[in-house]
Amino acid sequence: MIALFLKSLLGAGAVLIIALLSRSKSFYIAGLVPLFPTFALIAHAIVGAERGMTDLRTTALFGLWSLIPYAVYLLAVYWLSARLALAPTLISATLAWVVAAALLLVVWMRVYGSA
Repeated sequence: MIALFLKSLLGAGAVLIIALLSRSKSFYIAGLVPLFPTFALIAHAIVGAERGMTDLRTTALFGLWSLIPYAVYLLAVYWLSARLALAPTLISATLAWVVAAALLLVVWMRVYGSA
């Protein structure tokens, strides 16, 4: 229960930092905060401890490939924000991320199998 509380505090802290940075002269830095590898650290610690270093390497490689859907999302936000209102921009960009992530999973399964 304490671990869950500490994780929620970490998330709340990240949201607070994003909110404060978005109001500052350096508002663009707010886009860097969500990229801090909080969840990657947790995932890597669990995979490394429970499955070993070979599976950790596979997880890290998949993490590198997972940057592609994120890049698709950012490109969609960048392009659509000049053409649409905020909500349609974010909804469309999220859908673009979902499609790119699904394609990544299909390609990954074909190339690497279930490993």
